[in-house]
Amino acid sequence: MVNTVTPAELADLLQSTDVDLIDVRERDEWEALHIEGVRLVPLADFRADPEAVIVRGRVTVFICAKGVRSMSAAKLAERFGYENLFNLEGGTRAWADAGLPTAAARVAA
Repeated sequence: MVNTVTPAELADLLQSTDVDLIDVRERDEWEALHIEGVRLVPLADFRADPEAVIVRGRVTVFICAKGVRSMSAAKLAERFGYENLFNLEGGTRAWADAGLPTAAARVAA
């Protein structure tokens, strides 16, 4: 089962649990803004080989801009038999709107 987690719930979860954050957006979106500690795995790459990405037995939270692509990734992981799956409700937009910490990739000049 894929669970939905709000930005505030995820912030609390990150304080108490070892969580694998997987951002399924494209690189340019991730470079503009992302949650610290997240792994970038674009959705097309994830779909090509989900088992190369997910660690069994670990809490995994999928993230995208608004929560649509990440839910697709989470449901695919569920079909592969993974558990402890979460989707960030509202994605990075909701996370940033909640005033939670974000990062941007630094581009070399």
